[in-house]
Amino acid sequence: MSVAGHYGADPIRCEEYGYGLGDRNGILVLRYTSAAHLEFGKTRQDFLHQFYWSPDGVLAAWHGGDARFVGPREVYWAHQAVTHEVRAGDSQSVYRVFLREVPPSLAGLRAGAVPINPEAAGLVRELTVPGTTVRRALAARARVMSGLGPPADTEPASGSRGAGTGTGYAMHVARALSGDLSSPDGLTEWAERLHISVKTLQRDFVREFGMPYSRWRSLLRLRASHLLLETHSVAEVAHRVGYATPSAFITAFTRQYGCTPGRRRSVASTGGVFSDSLRSHGVRGVTP
Repeated sequence: MSVAGHYGADPIRCEEYGYGLGDRNGILVLRYTSAAHLEFGKTRQDFLHQFYWSPDGVLAAWHGGDARFVGPREVYWAHQAVTHEVRAGDSQSVYRVFLREVPPSLAGLRAGAVPINPEAAGLVRELTVPGTTVRRALAARARVMSGLGPPADTEPASGSRGAGTGTGYAMHVARALSGDLSSPDGLTEWAERLHISVKTLQRDFVREFGMPYSRWRSLLRLRASHLLLETHSVAEVAHRVGYATPSAFITAFTRQYGCTPGRRRSVASTGGVFSDSLRSHGVRGVTP
């Protein structure tokens, strides 16, 4: 039977669901919902492995000097005893899943972004439905573990399929750009690298993400900038997310969000740390 609890006052809520926690095959799921930023500050679990997933936004994650931006078709994995940091933007739900075992596909991975298939993502949601039995939850846990990874570091083979309805090419490009937001490569350069036509790659982006490459990349950069503006200047964020000039970034940001990034940064900097009960889960929030 699940155990649910709520930590802190609105606008942040944390629900806790634990199944078979005394056993090696147990699983604990924390589900956070908020109208504010969520910040899982530098943390580590010495005895548990964990991954973070957000179905409705981008997560920014850091491990050592490596920064990644993780979309809804991926999770951020952190092996036990690995220090890491994760942030989410406004109005995102975040699932934080703790395991005692490492999925076979992730053996040897200390921290990083890995794909999650649609079935596994749906099961993570189901684990936070009140009344879920331990038996059903543990069966779902096994399928969640098999639905993770491995990290996609190689180019997709011709005819292979990704996590969505595309061929896998768009997902390969998306993962690469999530790790290098400032990459200047356009659709043509990526198509040449993958030995496919520009038309094929563009069509795959529309099938996989519901939008063309240029729009997807722009949204990725702007969503990531939301998180970076909390701790970096507008000029530095513009450079980090791949805009040629700060003015180009300001124009794009204002068009998308209706306010300048400078205004957004000043609002974010006024936020504080949330309640001790949330801090016990390694979470801080910034009220918009």
